[in-house]
Amino acid sequence: MKILLLGEYSHLHTTLKQGLVALGHEVTLVGDGDGFKNFPVDISIRPIFTEKPVIKTIKKALYKIFGYDLNNLERGLRFYKQENNFRNYDLVQLINEKPIKTSPWLEQNLLKRLFKHNKKVFLLSCGIDYISLQFMMNNGFRYSLMDPYLEDSEHKKHYQYIMDYTTKDNKKTHKLVFKHIKGVIASDFDYVLPLQGHPKFLGLIPNPVNCDVIDFIPSEISGKIKILLGINRSTAVKKGIPFFEKAIQIINEKYPDKTEIIVVESLPYSEYIKLFDKAHILLDQVYAYDQGYNALEAMAKGKVVFTGAEKEFLEHYNLQEDQVCINALPNVNALVEKLSWLIENPDEINRIGKNARAFIEQEHHYLKVAEKYIGTWCKTKLDERI
Repeated sequence: MKILLLGEYSHLHTTLKQGLVALGHEVTLVGDGDGFKNFPVDISIRPIFTEKPVIKTIKKALYKIFGYDLNNLERGLRFYKQENNFRNYDLVQLINEKPIKTSPWLEQNLLKRLFKHNKKVFLLSCGIDYISLQFMMNNGFRYSLMDPYLEDSEHKKHYQYIMDYTTKDNKKTHKLVFKHIKGVIASDFDYVLPLQGHPKFLGLIPNPVNCDVIDFIPSEISGKIKILLGINRSTAVKKGIPFFEKAIQIINEKYPDKTEIIVVESLPYSEYIKLFDKAHILLDQVYAYDQGYNALEAMAKGKVVFTGAEKEFLEHYNLQEDQVCINALPNVNALVEKLSWLIENPDEINRIGKNARAFIEQEHHYLKVAEKYIGTWCKTKLDERI
């Protein structure tokens, strides 16, 4: 099949493409590199002109006065300029209901043209979207990334992009997308729960991980236990990073001779991934029920990851608590307790690391996941119903 993957978050479509190509399909990936992560794509809509020094100054001023980011407009214009490359695919998958990440009026116009020239379009529920945001705002989860927003008005500045999904224009985009797509697929349990019962929900397909290029690294602990915390300040509050920062401060004071704390901020993906090799424990995120991409790739390397691993996840995969990763709760004392347990019982780091790799190979191997996508996209029952 000739497949178009539109948009990229955290390496998901990149790895899915690798699996689909290995299965013999022709795949084109379009995106902006996902910001500072700078993921490779086949056709780029990454802002260039608005990142030039002089224009960047004007852009910042316009954003401060009007709250509008010129990068959004440039993404849309770059997509429009290459529109002829986005026609007549056997199948198109959108990474999110706002995959181009441009102004709402332009996003809607470009998506209409995409739907007109491609009859079979699917959507991933990956990242914030209208449905998942409504679910969180209505307290559908026991805890969620919206908790800081709901609990303290000082955090509202961190949520401007997210709250855009509640505007009238973005709700219009949501309705447009769901009118034309054949179905929506959840990439993990943080999106399964909000979609349950929706007529176009096609179920969960786990994130693909290319185990062929990620080496398992046994945790040989001869000196200090290395704990890695990577911080993207623009998403830190939403991921619950302040809980980790407080926890590692306590751990550093409690175990100064047994631990080495590594904290890095906003590194490109290619640099950040190298630090995985040095660490025994990775602190990923708190506000999650399932694992995101950083967590999965670290687990594939055999690291112990503090991330989402709630009971819904454990039940689905028939796992026990602390079997393949550590469920990171929004509670500093709980994080300190789990970290202390690992530091005082280093054999547990080896056990969990080995289990983590086996789990990734079993449930997230990119070829197995690519086959699940093909099966979901092409199943006869879906075609007849739609």
